[in-house]
Amino acid sequence: MLKKLQEKQQEKESNKEDKYENLLKKKTIKELIAPAGIDCSNIDRLEIISNMTRYARSFFIAGLPRMCMFPELLRDMYMFGDINTSIYITPVSESISQNKLNKTINELETERIVAADRGNINRERILSQKRYETEQLRDEIAAGFNKLFEATVISTLFAYSLSDLDRLTKLLSTEMSKSSLNIKTAWGVQEDAFKSNIPLMNNTIKKPHTFDRNSMATVFPFTTSDIGHVTGVPLGYNKQTGVPILFDNFHPTLTNYNMVIFAKSGAGKSVTMKTLVSRSSVLMGVESLALDAEGEYTIVAESLGGINVVISPTSNTIINLFDIEIEKIKDEITGKTKDTLSVENKIEDVTQALLTMARGSTRSEEVNELTKQIIAESVAEEYMALGITNDPNSLYEGEMNAVDNYISKKRKKMPTIGSWFKRLQRKAAENTNEDYQYHYSYLTKVMKQYIREYDGQMAYFDGQSTFELLEGSPFINIDISQLEERFARPLAQQILLSWIWEKYVKKNSEDRTRAKKKRVLVDEAWMLLPYPEAVEFLNKMARRARKRNVSLAIISQRFQDFYEKPEAQAVLTSSDTKLFLAQDKSEIEYLQEVFKLSDGEANFLVTCVKGEGILKVGSETAVLQIVPTKKEFEFVETNLNKLVKMRNNKIE
Repeated sequence: MLKKLQEKQQEKESNKEDKYENLLKKKTIKELIAPAGIDCSNIDRLEIISNMTRYARSFFIAGLPRMCMFPELLRDMYMFGDINTSIYITPVSESISQNKLNKTINELETERIVAADRGNINRERILSQKRYETEQLRDEIAAGFNKLFEATVISTLFAYSLSDLDRLTKLLSTEMSKSSLNIKTAWGVQEDAFKSNIPLMNNTIKKPHTFDRNSMATVFPFTTSDIGHVTGVPLGYNKQTGVPILFDNFHPTLTNYNMVIFAKSGAGKSVTMKTLVSRSSVLMGVESLALDAEGEYTIVAESLGGINVVISPTSNTIINLFDIEIEKIKDEITGKTKDTLSVENKIEDVTQALLTMARGSTRSEEVNELTKQIIAESVAEEYMALGITNDPNSLYEGEMNAVDNYISKKRKKMPTIGSWFKRLQRKAAENTNEDYQYHYSYLTKVMKQYIREYDGQMAYFDGQSTFELLEGSPFINIDISQLEERFARPLAQQILLSWIWEKYVKKNSEDRTRAKKKRVLVDEAWMLLPYPEAVEFLNKMARRARKRNVSLAIISQRFQDFYEKPEAQAVLTSSDTKLFLAQDKSEIEYLQEVFKLSDGEANFLVTCVKGEGILKVGSETAVLQIVPTKKEFEFVETNLNKLVKMRNNKIE
């Protein structure tokens, strides 16, 4: 009995071994490693099976143009999108080259004689030219100045749906035909073509074309887009070429002078901007003004001999929202500049700012068009009460000098939020319209927090301005970092932008020969995005800054906020210069979609180190590395630990 059981056990083990042996005989290595990976059953495509099924279609180059310039031959294919391209290049020996070319010369001569006998003059001329070129090539190879190569070009296009694959195939074929390149689908041999286009150095698709040394160079993708202006400041180095990048924010080839910088925290946004500001101030005489949300530009102002202005609940600095300035506009007919005053535009700007104040940090939905109308009417009456109209002279009042009867001009005091609030209270008391009653009541309660008379906690904008933007200052820093971050700081950004527009931008002449180069820097611009009126003003400033020879620089770490807010995208389209430093993985897909970054560029931005990034100026792109000098690091460094170390080293 025991013997029978042992025999059965041995039989089972023997059958088991036979089963595994049969399995190994039937299965290939590929089948054992990847039993279900790529479906090759279709003759014109492959199906890559994974969590998200992908489709692939391979092509080969079937026809080439007669002439081409480097690097235009295959540029459209390399840059098309989700596509891989492989080129197999095989040198042809001199002896074989001579035999092939001699054979070609004989064939061309035979065809030329036949064409001459038939009286086909055009064909005879073309064949004579071809024979001459072939003889010239043969002689160059014989002398060692040239060489022949055989090359096969294979590409594989990828898509996530069949409809996209078919659409992209047609589009690729159309794009390549513009360069007289004929591509054909690897029909029936898609699997072999796909294998040939993976880095295994095994060309199973033998579709070679003959190139000489000069024409062979046109297929190489090793081209870099370089950025550089004749004028400008050294911003950094091109990482691909090692060449310094000279950047001029005000170069005439730019459609506008604005720029945006996007990067995650700690990637070097502030260091980059400080470097640009300091170098352009010293080397180009560009005057800059920073709306500093984090208090990072104080040391830059001190180093450049500029001005620091602090706005805080405890500071004595007041900036009046109602300030209005004369604007110098160039006459299109005479070419001369003239003084103008637009009270209507100023009323709209003040109204938008007061609307933001009324909505508050909760962005109350109680504020509507009726609220806006009440605010706008009160603002207009404030200017009207002082006799301020579109006449520039209305900003001044005359005083008679008793000695020589000379009338001197004196600038009128502007309305303030406090005077506007008193007018609002009077209008609320006189109001008999029930539709307006609630809105008057809401405004008189909510706006008290901005009024000094009521000891408002945010009354730092109530009163006559105690500060004037000094012309000729290399750098003016307005520090709002001490204000509450959730609402007070974005509100201050909006009010100060309006004030900067009046006092700093509009004062710049439209006449380019007289206008100065100025830059307005808005740090942490994402804070403004939740407030529609603030975004609207930012857009207006971006569109109109170039007219005044002013560059608006937007710095932010949260591109997703701009992406998800269509109203804010005008800022992006109005900026010809874009700098992307290291990005967070959660942000990169939005950048890639909006700015059409390649997969390689997107991967670089996720993995690059501090100070590295991609600079886009118009249609040109460069991989940039920004390296401040040792002296510059004394005032551009923002890392607290490094600052302490630098200070200790200096003391030692």
